[in-house]
Amino acid sequence: MTKKLSEQPSSSQAASVVFVGRNSRGNWIAREQSGVFGGLFVTRAQALKYALVENDHHPEAIVEVSFEMELDIPGDRTEAG
Repeated sequence: MTKKLSEQPSSSQAASVVFVGRNSRGNWIAREQSGVFGGLFVTRAQALKYALVENDHHPEAIVEVSFEMELDIPGDRTEAG
């Protein structure tokens, strides 16, 4: 892993909180709390790996939820016209 000299140490960077859980169809979802990023996955391991990469490797900021959640990203709406 390489690090740019201008980067701050990871402890001073704010990690994105990512929720990981299942949707109503049983698929795994990883979704940033504000909906900035997210994904749909077949396995829990894939969802957790994605969450870790996207939040800059901060496992303490990954929250696995027991309730159903959906992948609802703002601006990702298609309307029939």
